[in-house]
Amino acid sequence: MHVHRRRKDEKASFTWADYRDLILLAHRQLSAPTVLIWDNLNRHTCAEIRRFIAESADWLRVVQLPAYAPDLHPTEGVWSLLNRGGPANLAVSGLDELVRVVKRGLKKIQYRPHLIDGCLAGTGLVLTSL
Repeated sequence: MHVHRRRKDEKASFTWADYRDLILLAHRQLSAPTVLIWDNLNRHTCAEIRRFIAESADWLRVVQLPAYAPDLHPTEGVWSLLNRGGPANLAVSGLDELVRVVKRGLKKIQYRPHLIDGCLAGTGLVLTSL
């Protein structure tokens, strides 16, 4: 999790290099080809990431989602489940409280895999082995 506390010289969000490093770490841990399904965040489509994807084509496949496609994006279902647990209408006193609430909600979903499977099924996408 990346928390931005508005300190001088602190990154506000992930950079393209952070995404690259995360993909490399996942690939090393999985020891398998990787399929990445991405939206159109500018860091997902910048020249540096496109170059990295091209250089990693032997083990990395990227599927780019349309500009707005919640029906194709399983994480939209996860956020919907999370919001049903309260955060959508919650007034928090600060960032730390919000982080605690979101982490707690995601942990509850994590231990109920049928909910996550439902988010994938809702997209019509199917997991198959390569």
